Amino acid sequence: MDASELRGRIQSIAQDKLGEKPDILDVTFPEFKYLPELQTVIRELLTSQYDLFISSIDFVAPRPTTFRINLKNDEEFYLLWDKRSWTAQVEGKKYYLLNISEEQHAAEAISRILRYGMNIEDEEEEEGFDSDNEFGGGEDDFGGGEPIEEPIEEPEL
Repeated sequence: MDASELRGRIQSIAQDKLGEKPDILDVTFPEFKYLPELQTVIRELLTSQYDLFISSIDFVAPRPTTFRINLKNDEEFYLLWDKRSWTAQVEGKKYYLLNISEEQHAAEAISRILRYGMNIEDEEEEEGFDSDNEFGGGEDDFGGGEPIEEPIEEPEL
């Protein structure tokens, strides 16, 4: 293979690559439109099925750029962007995602908070339980009405 053949192959490969449409960005959350790297980080932490677990993403602070990731079980964690890399803050502990082992620890911590499940109050409301009484009844289910006052006997001396 001489230089002209190599140059021709490189040009054809470059044209093929430039002619392809780029991956369509998922716009499930509008924040991905402004910062596509956020979607990449979330995919690394939660897999590509992240939309099953995330209810919303809030832009919290401009410097350092901070996002609150609200999960569907009412838990949350934060992703912070600084000049070099992303940092995940899960339950108060920071994980620097540039480090592969810390990225794995962050994914495990997020998995742990996903296992917390729904709040007890949410489950009770769904099942129709009254929060004052664990059996779901009113204040007095044993006959209703006002309590009966019995006369108090005085002790004999």
